[in-house]
Amino acid sequence: MLVLCLTMTDKLPKLNSDIADISAWVDIDKVPWVIAGPCSAESAEQVMATAVEVAKSPNVKVFRAGAWKPRTRPDTFEGVGVEALEWLKQAKERTGLLTTTEVATPRHVELCLEKGVDILWIGARTTVNPFAVQEIAHAVKGVDIPVMVKNPVNPELGLWLGAIERLFGAGISKLAAIHRGFSSYAETDYRNRPNWVIPIELKRRLPRLPLICDPSHIAGERSLVERVSQMALDFGITGLMIESHIDPQQALSDSKQQITPLELSEMLDRLKARGVEITDPEVRERISQFRAEISRADSNIIRDLADRMKAVEGIGRIKRDHNIPVLQLNRWEHLLDDHLAQAAEAGLDAQFIKALFETIHAQAVRRQL
Repeated sequence: MLVLCLTMTDKLPKLNSDIADISAWVDIDKVPWVIAGPCSAESAEQVMATAVEVAKSPNVKVFRAGAWKPRTRPDTFEGVGVEALEWLKQAKERTGLLTTTEVATPRHVELCLEKGVDILWIGARTTVNPFAVQEIAHAVKGVDIPVMVKNPVNPELGLWLGAIERLFGAGISKLAAIHRGFSSYAETDYRNRPNWVIPIELKRRLPRLPLICDPSHIAGERSLVERVSQMALDFGITGLMIESHIDPQQALSDSKQQITPLELSEMLDRLKARGVEITDPEVRERISQFRAEISRADSNIIRDLADRMKAVEGIGRIKRDHNIPVLQLNRWEHLLDDHLAQAAEAGLDAQFIKALFETIHAQAVRRQL
C-alpha cells in the first residue's frame, strides 16, 4: 500500500500540469453545463427524439446514450450494441451535440472510434478493474479523444486515481472524472451514497481535473435528481451528467431515475450556481470569523484526541499486565449508545457521530494491541 501511495503521489504533479482544460473539448458557456440523454439507446426513433428535445436546452452540450449496458442479471436489457453508434452519429448530425457512450472493452473503443463517437466514458463497474482499464488505455493510446472516468462502485479513491493515471499514461490529456456515488448495503435516501468527501479529495489532489456529477445514479429516483444536482453545484461542480428519456416510464433500463427532456429543461432553469469568489467584504469578514472559530474547535479536538489516546494506551498497558482482552464489546456498545444520545441532544447527525466514533474506537483498539 505504501508503494502504491508513493507511486500515485509521484505522478500527480505531471497530471496536474498536463491535463487539458475542459474548454479544450466542450464549449462551456453555461453553468451548469450538461451531458444528457437516455440510459440506453433503444431504437433509432427513441435516440433521435430524445436528442432533438434535450438539444433545446442551452445548458446541454453533449448527448449520451449507452450502446452496451453492463447489467447484473443476464436476462435484462444489455443494450443494442454497435447499431446504437450509428444512431448517435445521426443525432449529432441533426442536433450538433457532441456524443458520448460507455466503453468496457478494447473492441468497444475500436467501434466507437470507427463510428466517430466524440467522447468515451468508463463506467463504475470497469473502473474497479485495473486490468480492464489498462486494456482500454492501450486501445486509446495515440488517439486524441476525451475520456471520462466514473468512480468505482466501492468507495476507493485509489482505484479512481489509478484509472485516471493509466489513461494519462496512454497519452490521454482530455480527461474528466464523473462522480456517480458509491454502492452501500445500508439503507439510504439514495441509490448510491454520494460520499462527497471522496470526489472532494480527488479534486484536492488533481485541481485541474474536470469533475462532473451524475445525479441520476446517485439519486436512483427522478424526484431526487434535482436535489442532488443542486448539492453538486453547491460543492462547486459545474458539470452534470443527467439521464433523460423521451418516455421514461417505458425505458428498458433505469426507468425510475430518468426524466423527460422538458423536466430536464425546467429543472436546469431552477438550479442555482454559486459564484466561486467572495467579493463582498462584509461577507468575507463574517466567513473569516466563523473560520477562526472552526480552527479553534479543530485544535481543541486534536488536543482532546491526543489526551484520549494517552488514556487508551494506559488502559492497554493494564490489560496486557493482567491478561485482559483488548476488545470489550459491552463497554464499546454502552459508549456508542451514550455518544448517540448526546449527539441527538446536541442536534448532530447520528450516522456522522457513529462513523466518527467507530473510527476513533478502531484507532484505540490498535493503540492497545
